[in-house]
Amino acid sequence: MPRAPLPFQQVGVIAVGMSLAVWWPAFTLGAWGEIFFDDLLTVWAAATAAFLVAALLPGARKRLGWTSLTLLVPTVVLLIELILPDSDDDLAAVVVALIAALAVVVGIPFMIWALAKVIWPEIGESIPARGKLLVLLTVFVIAVASFLLGANQSRFLTCQDFTISGNSEPPGCTPAT
Repeated sequence: MPRAPLPFQQVGVIAVGMSLAVWWPAFTLGAWGEIFFDDLLTVWAAATAAFLVAALLPGARKRLGWTSLTLLVPTVVLLIELILPDSDDDLAAVVVALIAALAVVVGIPFMIWALAKVIWPEIGESIPARGKLLVLLTVFVIAVASFLLGANQSRFLTCQDFTISGNSEPPGCTPAT
């Protein structure tokens, strides 16, 4: 008879998975000063798929409740980007962009939790609060460290490292010697 995974094993799987998802966007934000469109659209695809599952399956809808609406945050931001004119001079556009950014910052923790509950429904029941806090702290540390590594990439990577991996050269990269 297979044994059930222990709560710390679940915490480890979740922390590693979420850290893998967060490191590259945080690194690009540090190195290039932005999160690349493909990372943003990956988050949009995952969140939209999870929202559709939550909306169409009664069990998921009941389990998630209002938090399933946070899965729409990437869609709302994408729609705002499509609707807004391409102008930094327009005050309305700047205000809406700031509201969208605030919605993302506030909504992302709820969105990640809702996404995790769609993928792993028992997550909230089997992991103690201390384990959930450990996951959040671990992912936060990885995100901050990745950002700092990106911001300081010139100290340990060369421009050629970026080029050979198929990436563009970030500002301030060190030429190969």
